[in-house]
Amino acid sequence: MIQDILDKAGKQIYLSGKMFKYNLKIIFANKFIFFLLGAVVFYLIITVIDLLDPESYFNEGNVYSLLLFPGLLIIFYPSTFSIQNDVDSRTIEVLFGIPDYRYKIWLLRLLIIFIVVYIFMVFLGIFSTLALVPIPVFEFSLQLMFPIFFLGSMGFMLSTVVRNGSGTAAIMVIIGLVFWILSGILEENEWNIFLNPYVLPNYLTEAMWQEILFYNRLYLAIGTLISILAGIYKLQDREKFI
Repeated sequence: MIQDILDKAGKQIYLSGKMFKYNLKIIFANKFIFFLLGAVVFYLIITVIDLLDPESYFNEGNVYSLLLFPGLLIIFYPSTFSIQNDVDSRTIEVLFGIPDYRYKIWLLRLLIIFIVVYIFMVFLGIFSTLALVPIPVFEFSLQLMFPIFFLGSMGFMLSTVVRNGSGTAAIMVIIGLVFWILSGILEENEWNIFLNPYVLPNYLTEAMWQEILFYNRLYLAIGTLISILAGIYKLQDREKFI
């Protein structure tokens, strides 16, 4: 009896691993390596330039800003080219051929994307601690995930509307630029997508700052959830994708 349970558990783990590996290959196929290399190169260039500058000064706020762009680059490809990759690999018909399968598989894929991006940010955080300034790596990476996941989920949602990787990418670049411009206007406002939690404004108390951060992260989490649900809902229209 116990042996049967262990055999079933082992088989389930094996199948789960195979499914994880298969979806990982589809999600991060083709051009992802270029975005990954671009993120690493950008991070290294900026880090080396600042280390060679005797007047440069690093603190947690500087490192947060430095890590944000590589994180956005990493999630950019798998989120915006998600539907396009399924069409190109001819797996879109399989996803729509099994009732409710596409919802489960895309929730799994989004989870895989988020896990991979988080692990990547943890590695960059560890490197930053060794090369620049000590930071709370896991807390730091978690804080970075709020804007990264929000924009990644928005990219996924738009990909189900546009149904073309290049078109979705162009729209996301424009949206990202708009958010970036607004970040300079909104500054320490809870509606600022790129709010830096490690830069405490002089005119705010710690309690006021924590309240702003709480609502900022709450809004980003809600926006992420809404974007995912909207993207899943758009996947109901089979004819537009096949």
